[in-house]
Amino acid sequence: MSISKSPLTIAQEAAPSPETIGAFADGFEAYNSRFAGPENETPLWLIARDAEGAVCGGLKGQTSWDWLYVDWLWIADAHQRTGAGSELLARAEAFARGRNCAGVFLNTYSFQAPEFYPRHGYTEFGRLEGFPTGHRQIWFAKRF
Repeated sequence: MSISKSPLTIAQEAAPSPETIGAFADGFEAYNSRFAGPENETPLWLIARDAEGAVCGGLKGQTSWDWLYVDWLWIADAHQRTGAGSELLARAEAFARGRNCAGVFLNTYSFQAPEFYPRHGYTEFGRLEGFPTGHRQIWFAKRF
């Protein structure tokens, strides 16, 4: 039974080929660029290591369309509440300011540390209850 009258053939693909992914990405980016201009994506990796060089935390993000999005901010349990998370966030903000970004946005979960971000000037702008089950996803932003 068909649920669509589209002339396209639509199929679920568990592992699309690199060519398929490239064609999809190119089409998606071209469409967005027509309206929002070039994305100018620049990755950001900040890695926190202990005295022996072991990875104990870090921040992964990227700037695009004049905003920094923070994908991950993690500090190992033994190094939490030492100021490392605050330093990572401050360095990311400095990176974003250096790229003339309007601000930073991110999401976290209720079982992570949502109280951390308001202490650093972030404002909640969205919440998804029950994601994951029994918790919530919370979106924060900070404009410069």
